[in-house]
Amino acid sequence: MTTLVYLQCPSGISGDMCLGALVSLGVPLEYLSEKLNKLGIAKEYELTAQLVQHHGQQATKVHVDLVHNHAHHDHEHSHHHGRHLPEIERMILQAELPQRAEAWSLAVFRQLAVAEGAVHGIAPEKVHFHEVGAVDAIVDIVGTCLGLDWLGVGSDRAGWPLLYCSAFPTGGGTVRAAHGKMAVPVPAVLKLWEMRGCPVYSNGIERELVTPTGAAIATTLAREFGSPPPITIKQVGLGAGSINLPIPNILRMWLGESSSLQADISSYDDTSPTLETISVLETQIDDLNPQAIGYVFEALFAAGAVDVFTQSIGMKKSRPGILLTVICHPENLLNCEAILFRETTTLGIRRTTQQRAILQREIQQVETEYGTVRVKVAWQSKGVLANVQPEYEDCAELARKHHIPWREIQRLALQSWYLKTTS
Repeated sequence: MTTLVYLQCPSGISGDMCLGALVSLGVPLEYLSEKLNKLGIAKEYELTAQLVQHHGQQATKVHVDLVHNHAHHDHEHSHHHGRHLPEIERMILQAELPQRAEAWSLAVFRQLAVAEGAVHGIAPEKVHFHEVGAVDAIVDIVGTCLGLDWLGVGSDRAGWPLLYCSAFPTGGGTVRAAHGKMAVPVPAVLKLWEMRGCPVYSNGIERELVTPTGAAIATTLAREFGSPPPITIKQVGLGAGSINLPIPNILRMWLGESSSLQADISSYDDTSPTLETISVLETQIDDLNPQAIGYVFEALFAAGAVDVFTQSIGMKKSRPGILLTVICHPENLLNCEAILFRETTTLGIRRTTQQRAILQREIQQVETEYGTVRVKVAWQSKGVLANVQPEYEDCAELARKHHIPWREIQRLALQSWYLKTTS
């Protein structure tokens, strides 16, 4: 039997509601605090929980109280303690969290950063936004991943949790955030829904029901959205939201078992390449200032492009030009295409749909004498290493900081990885 989780979101989802549901299922608050404090934020918050009533139903409310201003976690948009994504990733990598919780936390923050970056038109690493950087969001996301790991929720061969989620209520009205008053759903939530092609509906409640943190957790970790999978329910956790609604503001987390998912999970037992559908955009350009191409690259990556590249070509009347190619997931095609039309002089863009094979990969961490470097490791088949590459940005940051060649940092990172693997 395989343990799995189903998130039922009749009144929406937020980070603190996820934590409340997990504590309701038995995840010790002391365990969460102990692990979260390894992130280096112990003096910035206090974590408490209490039982509350919503329309006669009892649920667990988790509070993340910020120490510096004693602010209560009543709204994810109200705090202004910002951090950039690379800083948060370093905090997680250095915290020595359980392996699955670490990987899931990094993935959720990356997903949220990609969405915010697409909204603002900048690269995820350059986003400085309060929802990701806020202490309470860090606690919510990492705490949720710790809780799922503690419960023993199963994972597939690729390492993703066996988590499923219902459709999302859209909510309505407006909310005040760091960038001013915004319509609900806020742009980051809409982008996260778009990135995963999530089912949504209106339940008639004109309030913010799905927050960016809650949407990031669900859209990153959930395998599917909609009706529950075949499941034998063992326990239901109830996580309370902060605001009063016409219906109980409760996230219901079903913890159960299923034998019918075994075949699906076993399909990941070999590490042969996985096939996925991608979209390819191509256009030829011969009348654009080359300086604009760098900006186009950044905008496309911020919109979710998987890869962008150019090739020198000869065009009609012997004019030199470039072939600009964008690879993206189908859900990001329209956004990438809009950027090409807006930022270049092209009058036409070709679209094709292709299949690409993806090797299993994971991000590992190594220590060098100059600092920590993330390393991307890929396998061609079970147990057969295909590629090991240190992350460019980590190497570049350390090279700039210590005034040494980038190639030296890369060499030391590779050396550390191989020594760690063979020791």
